[in-house]
Amino acid sequence: MITENITKIHNFDTLTASHLEFLKQPNSPVEENNGIYSRYKNPVVTAKHVPLNWRYDFNAETNPFALERIGFNATFNAGAMKFNDKYVLCLRVEGNDRKSFFAMAESPNGIDNFEFWDKPCVIPQIQGNPDTNAYDMRLVQHEDGWIYGIFCTERKDPSAPKSDTSTAIANAGLVRTKDLKHFERLPDLISNTGQQRNVVLHPEFVNGKYAVYTRPQDGFIDVGNGGGIGLGYIDKMENPVVKDEKIIFGKVYHTIYELKNGLGPAPIKTEKGWLHLAHGVRNTAAGLRYTLYVFMTDLHDISKVIHTPAGHFMAPENDERVGDVSNVLFSNGWIADDNGTVYVYYASSDTKMHVATSTVEKLVDYVINSPEDTFTSAGSVNTIIELIERNKSV
Repeated sequence: MITENITKIHNFDTLTASHLEFLKQPNSPVEENNGIYSRYKNPVVTAKHVPLNWRYDFNAETNPFALERIGFNATFNAGAMKFNDKYVLCLRVEGNDRKSFFAMAESPNGIDNFEFWDKPCVIPQIQGNPDTNAYDMRLVQHEDGWIYGIFCTERKDPSAPKSDTSTAIANAGLVRTKDLKHFERLPDLISNTGQQRNVVLHPEFVNGKYAVYTRPQDGFIDVGNGGGIGLGYIDKMENPVVKDEKIIFGKVYHTIYELKNGLGPAPIKTEKGWLHLAHGVRNTAAGLRYTLYVFMTDLHDISKVIHTPAGHFMAPENDERVGDVSNVLFSNGWIADDNGTVYVYYASSDTKMHVATSTVEKLVDYVINSPEDTFTSAGSVNTIIELIERNKSV
C-alpha cells in the first residue's frame, strides 16, 4: 500500500513537471512571411494548456489511478486586451461535454508562456433564461471606463419540435467589468434584424451613443436575407436596444465574403482611419472556408468604408487547416501596443489559438495601398499587368 501511494504521488509529480515544461516553451516567428505579418511556429494556447487542477483529482484516495476526471477539447476564439501590462486572452474553452465557457490566460510578452488564471470566468445568468452555451467574447475597453464583454449566447429554439434537439437561437450577451474577474450581466442585445452571433462594441462614443457592429442573420446557421457587417446605435447599455441599424459592408458574389461576413475584434484607431479585422466565409466543395480580411472606415464617419484590399489577409495554412471545423481561421481579438506592434490572435479550425505580429504602420500601408477587388477575372488580370508595367521602371 505504501509503495502504491508513492507511485501515485510520483505520477502526479511527473505530470506536473511535464506540464510546466510545456507551458514554458519559447515561441519564434516562422522565417517565410509576406512582409505584412509574421506567424509564429507554435500555437499560443491549446487544450494542453488547461491547468492540471482543472482536469485531475490529485487526491490519491479518490483518484487511485491518477485518471483525468474532466476533459477539455479545444481553446479558441479569444478576445484580447492589454491589462496590468500583461497580454490577456479571454478564451473560449470547450470541454469534452461540448459546453463552452470563458477563461482568462495571460502572457508577459504576447507570444508564449501563456498561463490560465486560477479559475474560469463566472458569468452571471439571466434569471429564467440561462445560456445553454456561451462563446466568442470580444473584450472592449470603452471610453466610459468599463471593460465590456460581448459574446454569443446560445439557447435551444423554443419553437422547434420536441424531436428537433439541434435547432438553436443566438443572441449577443453583454457583461461589463473593471477587473476581468467580477462581471456584471446586462440584458441581452435587442435587435429587430434577426439573430446576432457576432456583435462588436466600438470603443468610443459616437454622437453620445454606443455604436455596435452587428451581423444580422435569419437563422442560427443560415444568413438568409440578412448578412454583412451592420452598424447600429444604443442609447444605454443597461437597455441595449439597437437603433438605426444598417449594413455597412455586405456580402458580394464570388468573393471571400460571398456567403457571410462579420467583424472580429473592435477596430484600431489610426491617423488614417479605423482599422478593422473581419472574417469572410465562402462555400467550397469541401465545405465552408473562413478567412480573415482587413478594411478601413473613415475616422469621423465610421459607417463609411474607405479602403478594402482584395482577397484575404490571412487564411489557414498547413496544420491550421485541420481541426474540429477544418479550413477555418477566426479572430475576435487583437492588441495594438503603445510602440505600434499589433498582436493578431486567431484560432485555427475551432481548435487552438495562434498569434501573428505586425505593426500599425504596416497594416495601414497594406489596407490603403493594396489593390481593391475588381470582382471579375479580367479585372484581376489587369491589376496584375498594371503592377508588372509599373515595375519595369524600377
